[in-house]
Amino acid sequence: MAPSKGKKDKAKAKPTDSAKSSPSAQPDNFPSCIRSIPPSSVAITIHAKPGAKSSSITDLSDEAVGVQIDAPAKDGEANAALLDFMSSVFGVKRRQVSIGSGSKSRDKVVIVEEVTIQTVFNALDKVSKS
Repeated sequence: MAPSKGKKDKAKAKPTDSAKSSPSAQPDNFPSCIRSIPPSSVAITIHAKPGAKSSSITDLSDEAVGVQIDAPAKDGEANAALLDFMSSVFGVKRRQVSIGSGSKSRDKVVIVEEVTIQTVFNALDKVSKS
């Protein structure tokens, strides 16, 4: 039995060693609410706050991106306004932005297609500081 344990330990050690040496395994200090989806999409965890006077990014943390939406949370109006606002923030077409999950919740995952995680982070960082 001892040799089989040794093989398991070596098998477990190899992926962690290669993950540490691979620069693409860890993002460069991006908040955990922004994740890359291969090949060219990004998922963003959003905490939506509908019914605000104007749409804006209120918070950028590891848990979620806080977004105020200037539409009421009824009949999908806030979701449509959120997608329109997010497409304008990232400078992409509206059809490239969709809700991955949480369409009936304040906590949502928004998918942005054909962008890099760096582009998304830079746009969110710029808008949240202004």
